[in-house]
Amino acid sequence: MPSDALIEFWSERHLSTLTTLRADGGPHVVPVGVTVDEAFAIARVICSRGSVKARNVRRGGADGARVALCQVDRRRWSTLEGTAVVRDDPESVRDAEDRYARRYQRQPRVNPERVVIEIRIDRVLGRA
Repeated sequence: MPSDALIEFWSERHLSTLTTLRADGGPHVVPVGVTVDEAFAIARVICSRGSVKARNVRRGGADGARVALCQVDRRRWSTLEGTAVVRDDPESVRDAEDRYARRYQRQPRVNPERVVIEIRIDRVLGRA
């Protein structure tokens, strides 16, 4: 389990970056809003179904794709690594939207093409 300071850091209102791998193996890094569950086991990123990040994750198949989330605030930083899958069922999307609204204190814009990149966290790095 990460430290209380690291847990607090991931609950504050910050943007993060998500790194996925392109088909050629190169990194695709984009800014995202991310939520981390209370057990620090699952992170979620909402996005459009056809986005490059969603396509990169889908390429990993049923086993998922390796990804990294990074958050920086001055000297505080953290990277969460894990295996990601894309979820498009209404319950998963609604849950991710609700978590996003709580963390970022605003509802995400309406997007009928929304999916969730769900990351099973297996490595936590950082200093908060």
